[in-house]
Formats: sequence, C-alpha cells, structure tokens
Amino acid sequence: MKLAAEKRGKGALSDLRRNGRLPAVVYNREINVPVSVDVRAFDKAFRAVGSSSLIDLDVDGEVLSVLVKQVQMDKRRREPLHVDFFAVSANEPVVVHVPIEYVGSAVGVRAGGQFDVQRREVTISVLPRYIPNHVEVDVSDLEIGSSLHVSDLVAKLPSEAQVMDDLELAIVAVVPPRVVEEEEAAEAAEPEVVGEKEDEEAEGEPAEE
Repeated sequence: MKLAAEKRGKGALSDLRRNGRLPAVVYNREINVPVSVDVRAFDKAFRAVGSSSLIDLDVDGEVLSVLVKQVQMDKRRREPLHVDFFAVSANEPVVVHVPIEYVGSAVGVRAGGQFDVQRREVTISVLPRYIPNHVEVDVSDLEIGSSLHVSDLVAKLPSEAQVMDDLELAIVAVVPPRVVEEEEAAEAAEPEVVGEKEDEEAEGEPAEE
C-alpha cells in the first residue's frame, strides 16, 4: 500500500485539517519528521492494512516503510486528528498486532453452543519483511466446551516470529447455551384491576336525589 506525504512546518494544524490534510509524524530512533497526508487517502490505506501491515510512505520523493503506531481520534466526530508513523528498519524486528481471522462453522455452534471470541489479534515480534497481514484459524472442529489458545497459532505464524502473548491464553471457545429461567405466574405481581377502586367508591356514595 502506498501513501503520499508532505513535510510540514510549524503552521496551525487547524489550517491543515480545513484543507483536507491530516497532521502526522514519521519517527524512529534516528528521525522525527512532521508531515501531513490527505485525510481520505489515509482513511483508505488504514482501512486496507490497519496497524499490522507496512505502508510505503512517499515523503516528498523519499519512500519509507512505515507502520501506523497511533491514531488520535476526535471522539465526537470519529475523525482522525493526528497520526504517528513508525519508520521500520529492514534488519530490526518490530512488535505488531496481527489480526486473527476465524473461518469455518463450529460443530458446537450448530449443536446449540455459543461462539465466544476472546481475542481478535496476536502480538508478535518479527522482522518487517515477515509481517503477516493476518493469521487464519479454522474453528470447524470446535465442540461445546472446547477452545483454542495462543499456542495453537504458533504453527500458523512465520517461523521467524516470536509470540509475545501468553501461550496459554484462550483466543476462542464454544460455550454451552445460556439457560434463561422463566418466571412462574404465581411469582408475578398481582395485576392491577382498572376501575376497581373507582367502582368501590361509587358504591359508597349516596344516590343523588
């Protein structure tokens, strides 16, 4: 995925945003460069690759391989306000969160169980060239009461990757269906009889002459 960026000075960030530009910074241990990107182009790129895949960021003709490290959001408008790009080095491992994609239909779900996803990503340390876009997990054989763990992902990841999460953590399970107890009619509150009180009061009133 490619994304164009421009170096920026110390001007007001609000002016950039009004012109459809998103303030950002490109950094690592050696560089720290303020830039801006087209907000729509960034949104398209981020939706496509997220924070776990490399983006070729063209900064005024110099192409850097970067990861999206942080996106500051406007909570009310749900729009990005600022982006941190981390420029990777080909020979230095990086820590990334790789999305987990669950495929298949669990037999336990077809038997009435509930599909309980406990983790949607796995954290690994790996050289940039080995970063996977996602890790695919087939859940077809999961029965009621069974689960998969981080350890089950190891064989599906690049051999060069080091898993940073606890291997014993569950990632997905099929749990028994919840039993909802029905309230008995005897325990229900006595229904209100509309007009009863009015009728009783009417009976006690003297008749008009």
